[in-house]
Amino acid sequence: MSPEQAEPPYAADEVTMLRAWLDHQRSTFRRKTRGLTRDQMTTTHPPSTSTLAGLVHHLTYVEDWWFSVVLHGRESRSPFDAVDWDATPDWELDTAVDHEPEHLHGFFDDVVAASDADLDQALTGGGLDTRAARTRRGEAPTLRWVLLHLIEEYARHNGHADLIREAVDGSTGT
Repeated sequence: MSPEQAEPPYAADEVTMLRAWLDHQRSTFRRKTRGLTRDQMTTTHPPSTSTLAGLVHHLTYVEDWWFSVVLHGRESRSPFDAVDWDATPDWELDTAVDHEPEHLHGFFDDVVAASDADLDQALTGGGLDTRAARTRRGEAPTLRWVLLHLIEEYARHNGHADLIREAVDGSTGT
C-alpha cells in the first residue's frame, strides 16, 4: 500500500471511520485514473462503453449531487446545472471524452474539497443524524446514509476502473 493510501483505522469513532473509508475509496480511485493520456482515459473495455474519463466525470457529479444538492439543498454547480438530465441521462459519462485528463482531475479534486467542506458543515450542524435537505423516495436520508452510499458508489466504480485500467495499460491492484 502506498504512503498516500493509508489504511483506514481498525478502531475509531464512527465519523472518523466513515471519513477514512470514503477517503480511502477516493484515493484508490485517483490512483486508478491518474497518469494516463487522453486516448487512454477515453478507451473503452468492450462490451462496456464506460471510460476512465467518464468515471471521473461521473464521480465528480456524484460528489456534487450528494453533498451539495441533496445534503444542503443547493443548486448543482456548473456545468451540471445546465444539463437536461431527462434527455441525456448519461451526459457526464458521454461528455467526459471532450475534456483533457488534467481538467477532469482538477474539477474532481475541486468538487471533493467542496464536498469535504459540506461534510464538515453538516457534522458541525447535527452530526451523522443530520437529515438531508432533499428527499429520496419521500424520505430525507441522514448524513450517515449519504456517507455509506458514497463509499459504496466509489467501491463499485473502483472495480470498474480497475478493469478498464488493466485493459488500457496492464496496471492492477489497489
